[in-house]
Amino acid sequence: MSVIEDRLNSLGITLPTPVAPIANYAPFIRSGNLLFISGQVSVDESGGIKGIVGDDVDEATGQLAAGLCGINLLAQMKAATGDLDRVIRVVKLGGFVQAGPDFFNIPQVINGCSDLMVAAFGDEGRHARSAVGVFSLPMNFAVEVDAIVEVE
Repeated sequence: MSVIEDRLNSLGITLPTPVAPIANYAPFIRSGNLLFISGQVSVDESGGIKGIVGDDVDEATGQLAAGLCGINLLAQMKAATGDLDRVIRVVKLGGFVQAGPDFFNIPQVINGCSDLMVAAFGDEGRHARSAVGVFSLPMNFAVEVDAIVEVE
């Protein structure tokens, strides 16, 4: 098992089987040393976290939803590389929160994913980021995050 997976296990995180695309796109594309990972929604084996953050999902649950996106991103990284230790750094995250009209703490929600990347990879998990509130997300999921990752 990799150093990164050992670190995740110590945090109580087991990587799921990567989520299959729900439309006509690839889950990830590698170009040179960059891995572009398609948006991962806040889904898990129980169905995940759905709804509008600020209305029927509170901020703390939104952060958990972003963490689920992060776990799904890690699963895609492992599928793409075979070993999370081959990740050199997380370059950029793009975070999308299905937000109510009066909810503005979008960056704090996406911290649920950002914090996981730093917990998993240390300083190499620090990244550039976008955090955007949107009207709707696929299948009513609360959060979606995509990533650009440098790999060896």
